[in-house]
Amino acid sequence: MQFIVKAYDGEGMLDRRMEVRPRHLEGMSKMSEHIICAGGMLDDEGKMKGSVLILEFDSRKELDDYIANEPYVLEKVWDKIEIDTMNVVIVNGEKVN
Repeated sequence: MQFIVKAYDGEGMLDRRMEVRPRHLEGMSKMSEHIICAGGMLDDEGKMKGSVLILEFDSRKELDDYIANEPYVLEKVWDKIEIDTMNVVIVNGEKVN
């Protein structure tokens, strides 16, 4: 199953995000087989205000387990998380499904 995760930072969390970011990226590298695409959402000034992840897991439970242990969740950087299922068809110009 493929999922779009849109996670919005809480108000005034940019400094906290940057402090926690190394742990977040370390966790991302450990689960690279689940990542289709990931990056920071930017505000009008080009500063990070959240994250967008397109992930693949065998089940929603596996995704929920990842999110429960995500450093940005544990450290309360992310304030709001939206999750939708997705059917990825094209990645980097190549048809995958």
